[in-house]
Amino acid sequence: MELSSIMKDKLNAGDNVVALHEGVLLQGWSPKAHRLLALVERNLSFGLFVFTTSRNPPQAFTDLTINFVVPIDSDFKCDIDSLSAESNSDIYINLSARNFKLFMGMDSGHETNHFFNELSRSMDLYLKNQQTLDFQWLKKYNINDIDLELGLMMNINGDNTSNSIITANMAVSENDISFPTGTHSLSSRESVIQRQMILSEEQYTNAQHFRIYIGTWNVNGQPTLSSLNDWLTCDSEPPDIYAIGFQELDLSKEAFLFNDSPREEEWLQAVTKSLNSKGHYKKVSLVRLVGMMLIVFVKNKHMDHVKNVATDTVGTGIMGKLGNKGGVAVRMDFHNTSLCFVNTHLAAHVEEYERRNQDYQNICSRMVFSNFTPPKTVKDHNQVYWFGDLNYRITEMDAISVKDLVRKNNFKNVLEADQLKQQHRAGNVFKSYKEGLINFPPTYKYDPGTNDWDSSEKNRAPAWCDRILWRGNSIKQLAYRSHPNLLISDHKPVSALFESEVRVVDLTKYRKIHEHIMKKLDKAENEYLPQVMVDNTEIIFHKVKFMEPQLKELTVANTGQVPVQFEFIKKLDDSTYCKEWLRIEPFMSFIDPGEKCDITLEVLIDKKSAYKMISGQDKLYDILVLHLDGGKDIFITVTGNYERSCFGCSLETLCYLKVPIKNIPFGKLMELENNKGNITSDPYPVPKEVWYLVDHLYRHGLKQEHLFEQSGLRSEFVQIRNWLDNGTPDALPGSVHSVAEALLILLDSTSEPIIPYNLHATCLSAVSYYSQCKQIISQLPERSKNVFLYLCAFLQELLNHVNDNKLDVKTIASVFGEIFIRDPPRSRSDKSGHTRTSMSRKKTNFVYHFLVNDQSDLIINTSF
Repeated sequence: MELSSIMKDKLNAGDNVVALHEGVLLQGWSPKAHRLLALVERNLSFGLFVFTTSRNPPQAFTDLTINFVVPIDSDFKCDIDSLSAESNSDIYINLSARNFKLFMGMDSGHETNHFFNELSRSMDLYLKNQQTLDFQWLKKYNINDIDLELGLMMNINGDNTSNSIITANMAVSENDISFPTGTHSLSSRESVIQRQMILSEEQYTNAQHFRIYIGTWNVNGQPTLSSLNDWLTCDSEPPDIYAIGFQELDLSKEAFLFNDSPREEEWLQAVTKSLNSKGHYKKVSLVRLVGMMLIVFVKNKHMDHVKNVATDTVGTGIMGKLGNKGGVAVRMDFHNTSLCFVNTHLAAHVEEYERRNQDYQNICSRMVFSNFTPPKTVKDHNQVYWFGDLNYRITEMDAISVKDLVRKNNFKNVLEADQLKQQHRAGNVFKSYKEGLINFPPTYKYDPGTNDWDSSEKNRAPAWCDRILWRGNSIKQLAYRSHPNLLISDHKPVSALFESEVRVVDLTKYRKIHEHIMKKLDKAENEYLPQVMVDNTEIIFHKVKFMEPQLKELTVANTGQVPVQFEFIKKLDDSTYCKEWLRIEPFMSFIDPGEKCDITLEVLIDKKSAYKMISGQDKLYDILVLHLDGGKDIFITVTGNYERSCFGCSLETLCYLKVPIKNIPFGKLMELENNKGNITSDPYPVPKEVWYLVDHLYRHGLKQEHLFEQSGLRSEFVQIRNWLDNGTPDALPGSVHSVAEALLILLDSTSEPIIPYNLHATCLSAVSYYSQCKQIISQLPERSKNVFLYLCAFLQELLNHVNDNKLDVKTIASVFGEIFIRDPPRSRSDKSGHTRTSMSRKKTNFVYHFLVNDQSDLIINTSF
């Protein structure tokens, strides 16, 4: 009996087989198993059926068992690849849809071409007719099978739609498939078991719903209120989790410069007293950076299910150091779901939306929970809640028009001009994040103590600066509102209430699945060895430039029969698995049979590595060792060409360069850096690059507010770097903020700071006595002393304009203290928070002396 006739007997009347084809399953741990694919049509809608057969070839329809059915709709995708010349199959097929993933191998040939031509035609027909298609006919097929080769547990009764099909491979999202949580590496066997348990999560967990309350408020440095009930207890039912974020908690210089504030405890007590009295809560974590603070509370009864709590902070002020802007985060595992709460304060001012975008990107890339292996980032969580004073404003609409529309509750028209909505739609920020419907008035800017709009001279247009967004599946927002009755700030607090699905472990099912996986692993370990293919073992980066990252991808494919654990390991006598200028993501992971892992290699020459490239201490060359657990090591070479730059050169070398650095041969540059050059010309008193930047700031930046406090734009820094390195008659590009940051980066990228490392301890011990500080400066190498006094003279002039630029001598002293008196490399990670704060104060005091006192006696003996 022909297969098409057998299939017709298996299907319901009116359902037509369009194409049939057999393939080999390439996932799971058992030997390669055959599956039969059938493309079935009814009224121009198509479904893909996957069958197992009890006999091959089948002799009757009873030999066929339907494993699952997938509609050919907008979620269906089919990718064809040829990965391995060693495989028995000519091509690899990746079929995916909603909650479905299948990897198969097939022989190339006429029948295979016909099957995929028909499959492609069915996908095209869906696009043409999607508005009229009906897939209800697929529900009639009863699916109640367990497919061990796929690791699928199918137990679907009643509504058998495609949404109900669950596979182990799709139990978690791509970003959620990661190493088990913890602070240490598990053994290979334990890691594989954990990995497979994660993939099988749907089989041993149940979905339960919990309420999560998110609150955010920029309090404008105001002291706390006696009660925050209007904000924190506005819902009758107490939430299971509170995550409460503050911005501008403390605007004092002490908090700004040294992250020290009594307001932290005051606001913590006020929040604790104002939590919903119907619930009993325990603080999970508190994290603060300057004025940004985040507190997470959980009901007492849930605390046993809170694990792996971690925090991190990111400052996005100038050079990524100052914490006046940036973010703080708390992450935790709640039952079997990972949660991450991120509270941020992004760059201010209406026109600075690009800087806000840059702050967001910096927080995403630099927020790392490093006590995990591998480290986790914000995206590596099942659910993320991102909130704070995001500072996006209303553009293309004047203040009067905005206020008029708001008064009429016509928020929709105003939100069309909202920068966050515009940037989100353009894909520039918050990709994959959602925000609820805004049906409350703008939250900024008010006259403090009132509900009146800003009446100052600036007359700012009202804006929704304070926002709450989220990403992740099975999150339902129940409320999104502001709280106008709290009047102390120029912002209104905002809150959102979510009903979020959390996976809760059923211990009986967990033990059963765990035992099953153990048995399969025992069998697989005895029968198979790991096998992979790497698409490229020679990675070449061309024209690498200072502070301009380059990315390359490396693909590792599992062509064997068992899951592969890989890790980049350090070579003999090396302390790390790669050099400091290289970042590998992920540097360790699993790959299931038939799957691939795309590894990103990023090269970034920054201030820590640039001087080594210039002096010849290092070069763009590394050999990586990709280790397969239980298998062989694969060696991968990374090479590149670094384009020399003034950033990373010593002050001494720069003073001898009379032409742009691009005109200096690399060999000559290395000789100068190593004091081996045969120098005949007289040096400049200070490097011309320093003079160019300072002169520009002197002519254009003396009255600029927040100079040396606000960060520049990365794109403008690149333009400034090119201008300095190449030499051009054009005017120096970039805003004064970008020029100011470029000056700091230039001074911070030298191998030795202006005050050499050997005088570091001497400086810190002399800060109480100006005369001793002067003595230290007088003993500096000539070029270092020149630059120090030249910059101090400029800063004194800058501080003569404080009425215009709103700068503060302590702030400037703090910024330049970290530049002039840089910590020796080996000591930077050895200090506690208290010790670092103490050292920062001493550095500030040292520089302060030279900003408030006359330096003429030192300058007289200087060769300007």
